[in-house]
Amino acid sequence: MSIHQDIEQVLYTEEELRRRVKELGRQITADYAGREPMLVSVLRGSYIFMADLTRAISLDVTVDFMAVSSYGAGTVSSGQVEIKKDLSDSIEGKDLIVVEDILDSGNTLYYMMDVLRARQPASIRICTLMDKPERRTKPITADYVGFTIPDAFIVGYGLDYAEKYRNLPYVGVLKPSVYDHK
Repeated sequence: MSIHQDIEQVLYTEEELRRRVKELGRQITADYAGREPMLVSVLRGSYIFMADLTRAISLDVTVDFMAVSSYGAGTVSSGQVEIKKDLSDSIEGKDLIVVEDILDSGNTLYYMMDVLRARQPASIRICTLMDKPERRTKPITADYVGFTIPDAFIVGYGLDYAEKYRNLPYVGVLKPSVYDHK
């Protein structure tokens, strides 16, 4: 049994992802020339994107990690946000780039941005691999967007359903039969 059989359609191939991440890296390199941004990965979904993005940026960068959750094992944000792992280092006075796998309802990131702004970084921007604006319920936008996607449940390249499918090398739409148990 293969995890690939649960995929209805491939949205972005491994090569398309690689190409777009390199473009984002070049854009961030240009925008932050002469500075040393700190990349903050929102775990767990962004870890693969974060690793590839970090390698695509031609500047000195530092990295840190935060785990924030509002999904649990479901497919829809619960709206309840909790910090499960906080940053290890101070961000005061630093140029921060929050690296997210997907910007969906915006609930999690909206809450997280308030927490981070209170810690007084010099600047703060958002870089998301996937943007799903149709689902937005909070007034938040990303500064760097890999792909704008339709309202479908996607997995792969770090994105999961119930902690599965993160290891797919592409981003695909999950068959509803996998998660829709009505």
